Amino acid sequence: MFSLFLIVMSCKPTDKMENQKFMGKLKEVKLMTLNPGHFHAGLVQKFMYDQIDPVVHVYAPDGPDVQGYLNQIKGYNTREENPTTWEEIVYTGNDYLQEMIRAEQGNVVVLSGNNEKKIEYISKSVNAGINVLADKPMIIYPDDFEELKAVFKTASEKGVLLYDIMTERFEITSIMQKELSHQSAVFGELLKGTLEEPAVTKESVHHFFKYVSGNPIKRPAWFFDVRQQGEGVVDITTHLVDLIQWACFPEVAIDYTNDVEVLSARRWATDLTPSMFGIVTGLDNYPEYLSKDVINDSILQVYSNGEMNYTLKGVHVKTSVIWNYIAPEGGSDTHYSVMRGSRANLIIRQDREQNYKPMLYVKKIADETDEVFEKALVQTIASLSGTYPGVEVERAGAEWLINIPDRYKIGHEAHFAEVTKKYLKYLVEGMPEWEITNMIAKYYTTTKGYDMSR
Repeated sequence: MFSLFLIVMSCKPTDKMENQKFMGKLKEVKLMTLNPGHFHAGLVQKFMYDQIDPVVHVYAPDGPDVQGYLNQIKGYNTREENPTTWEEIVYTGNDYLQEMIRAEQGNVVVLSGNNEKKIEYISKSVNAGINVLADKPMIIYPDDFEELKAVFKTASEKGVLLYDIMTERFEITSIMQKELSHQSAVFGELLKGTLEEPAVTKESVHHFFKYVSGNPIKRPAWFFDVRQQGEGVVDITTHLVDLIQWACFPEVAIDYTNDVEVLSARRWATDLTPSMFGIVTGLDNYPEYLSKDVINDSILQVYSNGEMNYTLKGVHVKTSVIWNYIAPEGGSDTHYSVMRGSRANLIIRQDREQNYKPMLYVKKIADETDEVFEKALVQTIASLSGTYPGVEVERAGAEWLINIPDRYKIGHEAHFAEVTKKYLKYLVEGMPEWEITNMIAKYYTTTKGYDMSR
């Protein structure tokens, strides 16, 4: 089924939807997308949802960013397997933000694009009584932290929901690592660690060139300007900080003023040649705004990499984000994670040995025989079988592999649907307070790391 992509220059206002009470009814969510400049905006719509009306209003300046988003949605609408039926009604004009607020065509806006403008989009949307589902990061500069705190206060007062898209909470190896870290018979207690040997380490490796929904990605040129996209310590690190909070202290409200202390941070660049830049963007030359980052007449330095050491409720943590140009043959973005306990370490690896698929290993620390430890591990996994049937334990040299059936490995793109479902549930039931305090703590951590990396 082909859906209509209608480009309009003005929209007739509908009845005001402020303070709408969501009941989980069919098509009660009227979705809008504002200036979609990142493919994550489209991934929210890779699948249909009963609660969301298929008519989506889009507000953006005319150009390749919005066209790329529309092409992505068209691809979902016309695919052979499980096609979607979105109808995109598009307003293109320089006053796109003002028009979205004036026209009142929706009650939820999806934000995924230029991060420099995101706090303005969030603030004005919330002040207009519009619910916001925002791709990470919400902010990329320390100066915006106080405004973000104020926006959460306004959202509470207006009864609207502000939430960021944390897909990695739905990745099964991270889920199982979290589960096992709270099983004392196997893990014991989470160590406090030290600056030299943190209790929790998370490293994420990404690539500028990759495939999304089977197609080679085309990134906008501004993606390579860290003043618009954000440096590594405030961009991808958002996911890592979120996972650490979520895994170590599940559903516990974190007070950033007492529970977080950033100890050190650093940044470094990935160098791109004009050829690399052209392949990823489709452009023959660097835009003028990137000239400040060009060295030796042609090499573009992108400060997309960052490392941070901090404590969370006294637990020493280290995060690292690395961006390469392209993945090795057969490879993809990778995640490495260690949680150190008094009885065992829980390790996620995703390298060549694992065929670049994340796998969870358990390494014994306890002073007992392998047979005794393995028995406890097998019994623990069996106790989780009601929630995760089919998960098994397999010996892997000096460690144990948690063998997870493929049906749980839904992939990164499908995780956006899981976040969207969670958001729709929160619209109806309300969002727990710990989600709000922990979002605030997360962005305090990343922006403080940005400050320290200078």
